[in-house]
Amino acid sequence: MAFQPARRPVVLCVLDGWGWSDNKTDNAIALAETPVYDRLLAQYPNSRLKTSGIDVGLPAGQMGNSEVGHL
Repeated sequence: MAFQPARRPVVLCVLDGWGWSDNKTDNAIALAETPVYDRLLAQYPNSRLKTSGIDVGLPAGQMGNSEVGHL
């Protein structure tokens, strides 16, 4: 497969300290007003990475940290 340059610019945005949880109770990010973040999620492709446990080479159930949470 030959290398093909991106047709449009790509942005990798790492939000250090932000996490995702379906639990909204006591969740500062879910309770905050985040209009720019909300708009970016609604308008552009995005994804979430698993950054704990066996998905990143840690024991099952062990919380990750910044070393495993960043690309």
